[in-house]
This record gives sequence, C-alpha cells and structure tokens, in this order.
Amino acid sequence: MSDNINDNKIKIIADDNTVELIKELKEENGNIIFHISCGCCDGTMLLCSEENDFKIGENDILLGAIENTKIYTHQNNYVNFENSTIYIKTLNGNGSEFSLEYGSGKKFVLETQIK
Repeated sequence: MSDNINDNKIKIIADDNTVELIKELKEENGNIIFHISCGCCDGTMLLCSEENDFKIGENDILLGAIENTKIYTHQNNYVNFENSTIYIKTLNGNGSEFSLEYGSGKKFVLETQIK
C-alpha cells in the first residue's frame, strides 16, 4: 500500500495494483495526473490524463498525490472529500474512455470513507 497525508486532512491510499498501473502509465505517457470529476457524464469518478493534456483551472483543488501523481478535484466537489480517506483501487474491466487506462483491461475505482 502507498499512502499520502496532506494538509487538507485528506488521506489517500492506493493499493499495490494501482501503484503498478500508475507506473506503467507513466512509462507509456510521461507525467500524469488524476482529476475527480463532478458527475457530468460518468458520475463522480477518477480520470487519469497526461499532465499536459488536462488544464487545471483556478477552481481545482489539489487533494494530494500517489507515486508523485497529483490528484485534483473541483472546489465544489471538495466538501465530499474533506476529512475523509480516499481509497484508489484498480480492478479488472474498462473504465471511462476519457481516462488513460481505458483499453488496458483495468480501471481505477474511487472509494471514500468519512473520518
């Protein structure tokens, strides 16, 4: 397990499969980031992008990082994660076609637990 505790009182924990998939995606794509969507098309989910392909806006908040990969969400979504533990898991299947892991047979899954 790999975890990160930040100043925002949010703990982020990734399972070993997630750490491995992050490393694979970085080898293939260079620096990557995660953004937790606000539920537009796919509900609230974790989207992985190449760092230069996703514009972080002034309303996005950095929640923390796993394997030096930053995780952001929109400020309106922050209240859903404040004072919580975020678990990032990797399961078999296909996630969002907007996320880098799409087509790999693996998908990132986001779970939260309020402290």
